[in-house]
Amino acid sequence: MPPVRSVKVIINARSGIGDKEEARRRLTEIFEAGGVDSEILLAEGGAEVAVLAKRSAGENWTVVMAGGGDGTINTVASHLMGTDKILGVLALGTLNHFAKDLRIPLDLEGAAQTVISGRAVSVDVGEVEGRIFLNNSSLGLYPTIVREREKQQRLGSGKWPAFVWAALAVFRRYPFLHVRLVAAGKKINRKTPFVFIGNNEYLMERLSIGGRARLDRGLLSLYVTNRTGRWGLVRLAVRALLGRLREEKDFLALSTDKVKIETKHKRLRVAFDGEVDVMDTPLHYQSRPGGLRVMVPEGENE
Repeated sequence: MPPVRSVKVIINARSGIGDKEEARRRLTEIFEAGGVDSEILLAEGGAEVAVLAKRSAGENWTVVMAGGGDGTINTVASHLMGTDKILGVLALGTLNHFAKDLRIPLDLEGAAQTVISGRAVSVDVGEVEGRIFLNNSSLGLYPTIVREREKQQRLGSGKWPAFVWAALAVFRRYPFLHVRLVAAGKKINRKTPFVFIGNNEYLMERLSIGGRARLDRGLLSLYVTNRTGRWGLVRLAVRALLGRLREEKDFLALSTDKVKIETKHKRLRVAFDGEVDVMDTPLHYQSRPGGLRVMVPEGENE
C-alpha cells in the first residue's frame, strides 16, 4: 500500500493515558516527523468516542486511530467497517487483547510508528445481531460480573477492588444458563455458568492461554462447560494453566462460522470486548471474514 498520508486519532480520555496534553503533543511530533498529517482528539467517554468515530469515518483520513481499551477500539472499528478507512490501534487499556494478538506495540511511540511505517492487513470480525466484537463475546458469569463491577465503581470503588468484589459476589450466587446451541451441524443442550464465543481460535497451551495465533481464518471459537460447581471452575482453570483444558470431559470447544444460541430468557446480558449490553434472544453469531483493515508492524501477521 502507498504511504499513509493522514491520521485522525480519537483517544478516550478516561483510559490510562496519563498526561493527556503531553500525549497529544508527542503524537503530533511523531506524525509530523514521519510526514503524516494528523489531528488528535480527546473524547470524554465512550459516547463521545462513538460520535467522533462516526464523523471521522466520513472524512478524508487514511487511518482512524483508536486510543483506549478494547471497548474503545471496538467502538471505533464498528464505524470503520464498510468504509475505505484503516484502523490504527493505540492500546491504553488493562488487557489490550486485540493489540497483543496483532503484535502491535503497546507504547505510544511504537503504536504511532506502526501507522507511519507499518502495513494494512484484513482481519475477521465477529458479529451478533448487528453488534461486532474484535476479541470475544460471552454470556453468563462475565457479563454479570461486569454489571456488578460498574455498580461498585459508581459507588466510589476503584476498578480492580470493584472487580474483585463483583467476582466474589457473583461467585457466591453462581447463576446458570439453560442454553440450546446450534453450531457446526450440532445441537447442544447445556446448563452452564458461561458461554464464550471468540473471534477465531483461542490458544489453550501453557503460557499462551487467551491469545490467538490468527485473526483471519473466518471462524468463531465456541467454548462452553457443562453444569459444574464452583470448585469445578477452579479445576478448569488449573487444567487450562497445565495446557490440558481440552481433556476436560465437561468442557466443549469447537470452531465454526455460525452459532445460534436459544434460551428461555427473552433478553440476556451479552459482553462484547469487555462492554455489556442487553439483547433479545435468540442470538445469531457469525464471522465476517476480512471485515476490517488494521495497521500492523511491517513483517507481522504475514
